[in-house]
This record gives sequence, C-alpha cells and structure tokens, in this order.
Amino acid sequence: MVVAVFLQLQILQNNNITRSFSLKLRNFHSMEIRIRGSLKFMKFYSSVPKTSDLYVEIDGALALLKEDCEHGNKIPKDRWPKCYIQNFNIQNLYRFELRDGRRLIYTIYSVSDITYCNILEYFQNHKEYEKRFGY
Repeated sequence: MVVAVFLQLQILQNNNITRSFSLKLRNFHSMEIRIRGSLKFMKFYSSVPKTSDLYVEIDGALALLKEDCEHGNKIPKDRWPKCYIQNFNIQNLYRFELRDGRRLIYTIYSVSDITYCNILEYFQNHKEYEKRFGY
C-alpha cells in the first residue's frame, strides 16, 4: 500500500548530482524507489513539451518504473556498451520499450533501503539504439 508519493528530479553529471528529479514511492515496509536521470536524459526530457504524446508516454513509463524497477527487459552483460560501464559503473542494464521503436535504457542500484532506477539514455528509434549497442 502506498503511503506517500512525490516528485523529485536528479541530474547526474560525472557521478555528481547537479539537479534533482525523481518519482518517489514509500510503502508500509519503508521500501523507497527513486527515478533518476543522467544529464543527457534530463536535457532531453526537460526539452519535451509537457503536452506532447511523447512526454505523456515517457512520464507513464517512469510511473511504471517507480512501481516496478524491473519492468523492462534485462540486457545481457555481453551486450552492454562500454560507455555505460565507464561513465556509470553499472552492475545491470535494462531496456524499457516505448512505441514506434523508442527506448529508455536504465540501471538499478540500491543504497540502504532506497532503490534507484537511473535512466541513462533515451533512443528516438531502433537505428540509434542499434548504433549505441553495436548491432
């Protein structure tokens, strides 16, 4: 059962939080999930008009992830782009598929009783995604 919900954004730059935006949930077991975004993602997300279908779709995806961080598909380790490993020191990688071949790429990690879902990158189409992943 949900006790509190609020919005907070966090922008990560060189592993330092420079601005904040995350969706936060608490339940009776003090489990907390926060959605974060890389600088690249946050620059993109903040530029999308809030009345657009794309913003509504991404916002809906973030809402699903705040309820279940593992909602997306886990990407096998041998397919992880080196830039994610080097820049974000990831231990796992997930893909959240949106409409029309668009995708969100994210990682999950925990600190104490808080689980973070960090959105690393948004892909406008499958071609951009294939290029990043070297397919």
